[in-house]
Amino acid sequence: MDQSTDDRSSSHRNEVVLVGRLAAPAADKQLPSGDVLTSFRVIVDRVPRRGAPARGKQATVDAIECVAWTAATRRATSSWRQHDLVEVHGTLHRRFWRAGAAVQSVCEVEVTTARRVQKAACPCVRRRGSRAGRALSAAWA
Repeated sequence: MDQSTDDRSSSHRNEVVLVGRLAAPAADKQLPSGDVLTSFRVIVDRVPRRGAPARGKQATVDAIECVAWTAATRRATSSWRQHDLVEVHGTLHRRFWRAGAAVQSVCEVEVTTARRVQKAACPCVRRRGSRAGRALSAAWA
């Protein structure tokens, strides 16, 4: 390998850090290969672009697909609940698979480390004092 190739490869980086809300509880999926992965979506606020003209309804958040392949990262996400504030570190990958005759793909963050930063507020806050709210509070605890 020549020097120019070594220099180029050492300057490439694929690092992702996301801090945001969990869209829904993480879900395990078994692939046709027998591998199991845990998938979830992190919702992060989108930073407004400076100088960009306002054009009707613009997205204010991004929902980023994430997957955990290792037992440690899958275990770390197993107790997460919807709306928890989470932090994930990983790399961006495009994964391909066959679905019948078609080839499909998805871009997702392959998670290397994951942690819950803050638990979500109890979903019953709006119904405090109601019987349903007390039942939800007990279930949430």
